[in-house]
Amino acid sequence: MTGDTHSEVRSELARTGARLGRDVRLMEVCGTHTVSIFRHGLRSFLPANVRLISGPGCPVCVTAQRHIDAAIDLGRIPGVILTTYGDMLRVPGRGGSLEYARATGADVRVVNSTWAALRTARENPTQDVVFIAVGFETTAPATAAAIRQARRNGICNFSVLMAHKRVVPAMQALLEDPESRLDGFLCPGHVSVIIGSEAYRPIVERYRRPCVVAGFEPEHILASLRVLLDQLARKEARLENLYPQAVSAEGNETALHLLEEVFRVEDEPWRELGVIPASGYALRPEYAEFDAFERFDVELGEDDVHPGCRCGEVIQGKAQPDECAAFGRACTPLNPLGPCMVSSEGTCSAWYKYGVRGSGAGVRVLSE
Repeated sequence: MTGDTHSEVRSELARTGARLGRDVRLMEVCGTHTVSIFRHGLRSFLPANVRLISGPGCPVCVTAQRHIDAAIDLGRIPGVILTTYGDMLRVPGRGGSLEYARATGADVRVVNSTWAALRTARENPTQDVVFIAVGFETTAPATAAAIRQARRNGICNFSVLMAHKRVVPAMQALLEDPESRLDGFLCPGHVSVIIGSEAYRPIVERYRRPCVVAGFEPEHILASLRVLLDQLARKEARLENLYPQAVSAEGNETALHLLEEVFRVEDEPWRELGVIPASGYALRPEYAEFDAFERFDVELGEDDVHPGCRCGEVIQGKAQPDECAAFGRACTPLNPLGPCMVSSEGTCSAWYKYGVRGSGAGVRVLSE
């Protein structure tokens, strides 16, 4: 955007902010949105009475510690190859991280897709290959497809540690919490490609909160914020899709059918949000042979989060990273206390990379 466009956008948002007549809190749910907002300094465009909150949209950040501990336990079983996305390696568990487990003898391998994990199983038929299945509805269909392909090809040494999450139940849980006062949502683009924009209808109709599905370019995000603020100024709550080139009302029919075939919806633990009803996936009984929990008789324990880490509050919008005493001091990307500082989509990581570190002064725009 040009300088003139910057000025026009700021002026328009300022006028809408004045019409609001009160402070408002908007949440971007998607971790990719969070990074884009910080990278382009978009918070600086908002009027003083509008606060943009980063939500539970980082897949690594919302993975409960009990799943990290279970993965580390699995990785220490002789004959097991543990496959995972790179962001999971350095997330602290009760007894260290997957990176530490690998350094002390566990066979932990980074893959860039579920298919790469399945290929690892095909290439190592005498070993058990476990894939740590994290992420939202964006990545869950790929996990389902790999499981179905493993069955069709008779790849019996492949299993998954299920930790997939569903976005809308988490948004509802936040709205049920009186401490997380939210006035509207910038809905995630990638997830919405799968589930469709109509999936957010309950948020609008039950909770009377406006929801706008947004793309990822700065102009897309700012346009969506303008729509949200305009709705609030008019005292309206509507569902709008500003990413129609990628998101339909009904979503991706093929992906949704695949999820329905392989998975069933179940209650799921989230990091420091507790167990949220109907917010996760489990394998259907006919695919139970690919469930690592069943195959290795693994049970989830309880979370034991570092007392100095406020990642749980950050992903709920209850605290900003620089309100944590450890931020930028005891907790850095090289020495993270929690996943919000580990993941490339983590809020603390974005604050550290793009903002003022540990000053308590909020985020300074480094470039526009």
